[in-house]
Parts: sequence; structure tokens; C-alpha cells
Amino acid sequence: MYSPEVEKALESAGAHIGDIIRIQRGSEVYEGILLPRSEYGDPSCIVIKLSSGYNIGVKYTPGTVIKRLRKAAEVGKFPAKKAERKPSLPPVSLIATGGTIGSRVDYVTGGVYMCVKPEELLYLTPELEDAVYIERMRSPFLVASEDLTPDDWKEIAEIAAKELNTDVRGVVITHGTDTMHYTSAALSFMLRNLSKPVALVGAQRSPDRGSFDGAMNLLCAAHYAARSDIAEVAIVMHGESSDTYCYAIRGTKARKMHTSRRDTFRPINDLPLARVWPDGRIEALNTKYRKRGSSEVYADTAFEKRVAIVKAYPGSDPEVIDYYVDKGYRGIVIEGTGFGHTPVYPRAEKLSWLPSIKRAVEESVALVMTSQALYGRTNPYVYRNARVLKQAGVVYVEDMLTEVAYVKLGWVLGHTQDPKEVESLMLTDIAGEISSRTLFNTYLI
Repeated sequence: MYSPEVEKALESAGAHIGDIIRIQRGSEVYEGILLPRSEYGDPSCIVIKLSSGYNIGVKYTPGTVIKRLRKAAEVGKFPAKKAERKPSLPPVSLIATGGTIGSRVDYVTGGVYMCVKPEELLYLTPELEDAVYIERMRSPFLVASEDLTPDDWKEIAEIAAKELNTDVRGVVITHGTDTMHYTSAALSFMLRNLSKPVALVGAQRSPDRGSFDGAMNLLCAAHYAARSDIAEVAIVMHGESSDTYCYAIRGTKARKMHTSRRDTFRPINDLPLARVWPDGRIEALNTKYRKRGSSEVYADTAFEKRVAIVKAYPGSDPEVIDYYVDKGYRGIVIEGTGFGHTPVYPRAEKLSWLPSIKRAVEESVALVMTSQALYGRTNPYVYRNARVLKQAGVVYVEDMLTEVAYVKLGWVLGHTQDPKEVESLMLTDIAGEISSRTLFNTYLI
């Protein structure tokens, strides 16, 4: 609710939420869609959405004149649009799971929530009609990506596998950006015999904003799925902050590196698979990729959920390892410092991780080591502490990202819990998660 003065002025003007109004305050004139006041906003500020897509608050003062111009569409909603078949366009399947790309603004709290139907995405991206034909739209759920679980990854993988084995050229999956790189890693391991492109795509800005990036991202993702010869799971998002092109980044080498920038996803220890333009041009940037084929895809979704990530830091308590062992966890990813270190010989002996690590290994808990540095690779042969940890049974997984190691360890443990087999599989490159060499030109792309 607005203040009594504002409510009275709006009532006198016959203005209701969703109406397009003009506010004149002295020489200042503003026009836009009248929005509800944010729960935490100033009750004397009238909130309107400008034609640019941005919201502003106009302070109501004596003498402010409000005029209702016309009724607007229902705030925050978009009309559903059915895809029209065009035989000349390549068919793709769309799987909608939620995220900012499929969200509306809750104008009461000012936050966004996941509720846009797949059909509404076509309204937000009309260019899709001239780029691809959406053969089928599936939506197993619509949730924020931070609420996803490994069971959700399995469901997405099973649906994607079914779609890939039809006549579509590829699959596009809309997804929240926060944990998109977890899902892209999971699909990279779960979709076996992959023979077509799978594009995960999202948005950093909601559809009501002028800087909404989801439309271009979705268009580029559709081009990647329909027209590229790359049969890999990839995240397709803005390659730079402007609306110029997107990067298609291998699903096991992508990471969200900024909370709000539109070009948040970057390849780590790898080159992007391709640069994709909104007009459909695709430029391959990485010579190492799986090529499109005709093999039948199947979903291998066995997964051990009792896996955790633990971060080592100065003064960190090794009892966190004991906690997970006592809870019956079967695997732990240790995100170590530098080449892959934890405290081993601190001045305060009780802070040494070595006893807890030895106990975990004795109880057949798989321990793998990644690096907080992100770039570069772990190496147990440079410093004494790492040598001791490796000797105790910690598996150093080369240049694998922590999030990817977490997903892979869960997937590997879903197939075997034999320590030697687990170590062998964790050190086997299955989906491009391990680079054979660290290249100079893969840093800070």
C-alpha cells in the first residue's frame, strides 16, 4: 500500500495497478506503468515502469498531478505463444526448468520468482520463430537453481535423452545461472553416447528489465543446438557485456564468475567451444570436441548423494572431515589451497588435517583434492604437505573444478565404491573435465 495521500491521488485519477499513468511534478514529467509499492519501499514514492523497462520511484509532493492514460497489460505477465511449424527450419526441443530467464517480478517484495511457462519464452524471444522450430516443450519443474538436487539432474537427463533420440537437431535447457555449471557437469556425465548438442541457457537479468539478456542467450543457444556440429553439453551465455555474441562453453569447464554481469560464465583451463552470434553464425574456437553423430543416447543417472565439499583455510578445523565420515558420507571433495594443500604440520597440532584424512581413507571414504585457485592444476609433488596427503590416500584430480569434481565423484560412486576403481575413474577424462595440458591461452578468457 502507498501512503494515504498517494492512494487518494491515485483514486482521484482513476488509476489502478497496471495502468499507464503520467506524473507531473512541476516541470518534471514521467510516464510509465503504475506498479505496486515494494514492501520495503517509501510509501510516498510512486513506482512506475518506464518504456525502457526500468523502474523508478517518483516522490509525491503537494501539487503533483497524476493522470491515467490507458490500461496496460497485466503487470509481470506475458502472453503465451505457440510455435508455428516452418519446414525449412531445424527442429529443436526445449526443456524449461526455471531460473531468471523464465521469471516474473514480484512487485510486492521486489524479488523475482520462477513461473513463466515455456510458451511465454517464445513471446520474449520472437526472433526464435525465424531461427528454429521448437518441436516440443517440456517443463518437469520450474524452480530456482539453488533449490535443485541430484534427483532433479537425473530427471533432466532422462528427459533430454528421450528428446535427443527423436528427429530434433538438439536440445535447449533453460536454467537458473547460480548452479547451472553443476547441472551442465551432471548432464555431461549422465548423457552417454551423446551425438547431438545440448545447450544450457539462462539470464542474469529478468525479462522486465531493459538489460534482459535471456532473449539473445536463448537465440544463440538455439543456434548452437540446431546448427553446430558439436555434440557436447555446453553453457551458452553472453561472451561479453554487450549484446554481440555468446560463448558456448564445455559443460565441465564452465563456471559462474560474477554475481551480476551478463558475461558471468567463463571457461576455466579451457577455450570456449565456439562463439555464437544471434544471426546464426558459429565460429569454432576449440579444436577438441565431440562431433555430431547418429548414436543413440542413454541416461546413466546412477548417483551417490552422500558427497560433500570441504574448504581448507587457515585455522580450519579438521573435525569437519570426521563429521562427514560419522554421517556415513562416501566421498569428500577437499578444495585445498594452491597446488592442493590443507594444514598438515601447523604449530597447533590439533589443527592438522592428516589424522582425520587417514581415518576417512581407512573407512573407504573417497577423498579428492581440487584447488581454490581455479586456474592451473593440482600437483602433489611440489611441496611436502601435498606429498604427505597423497601418500595418505587423497586423489589429486588434475585441473578439475571443485563443482565438477563434486558432481563426478557422486556419479562415480554411484557406479562403484571400490577405492582403486574410484581413483582410476576420477583420473580418467570422461567428458572433457581433465585437460591433458595447461595451456597459456586458457587463462582469464
